[in-house]
Amino acid sequence: MIDNQLIAIFGYNDMSFELIKQLNTKKNSLLILETDPKKIARAQHNDLRAQLIDYRKDIDLITIGINAQIETLFCFLEKDSENVFLTLSARALNSQLKIISIIHQPESAEKLLAAGANKIIDPYETCSSKIYQLLTKPSIALILEQVVFGRADLHMAEITLPKTSSLNNTLTSQLQLNQQYNLFLIGVVDKELGDRLYFALGEQEHTLDAGDMLVILGTTRDIRKFKKEIGVIE
Repeated sequence: MIDNQLIAIFGYNDMSFELIKQLNTKKNSLLILETDPKKIARAQHNDLRAQLIDYRKDIDLITIGINAQIETLFCFLEKDSENVFLTLSARALNSQLKIISIIHQPESAEKLLAAGANKIIDPYETCSSKIYQLLTKPSIALILEQVVFGRADLHMAEITLPKTSSLNNTLTSQLQLNQQYNLFLIGVVDKELGDRLYFALGEQEHTLDAGDMLVILGTTRDIRKFKKEIGVIE
């Protein structure tokens, strides 16, 4: 991972959260850049250095140091066309800048490389890698083996936390579902961040709130017991 650098990340969204978490654990100076004031406020609330910017204006890019201080640029805007435009502008200002961009459509990869990106991140490929890691984790492999050979009545369940749930304001790392309920947490859908499933393996920590959805694996009996104890009415 990149250490001791001034890094600019354009886009504060589902795609960039994990990147920010990883880079923030290193000795980097991060600058989050967005066009949406609400996203800037959210980033600042999470103790991140963030500011509004119009990436379409060269003067704004120069002001933050794209042509000088910034060493690495991550383009995580929500449209490929936006990332292509940003890449073109940044490369014109700094030929030595390291530019890494996400793609939302596979056909955009060539455009971004032609615009001057050094590296392309395909989120679908990354997601497949996450799933592979999840499925090769020993505890998951054991559960799948039990399912295949009929040794357990195992099901996947989606459990939405009610307002009265005892798990509200609990960190996902504190759940210990395997030890306490013989269940396995696959992931969480945090409603404040959208409808994306955040895998419990290798993803950012979450504070659970009413309306969040837990995706778990276990027997029907254990799932029912867990629902009852956390206040879910069937």
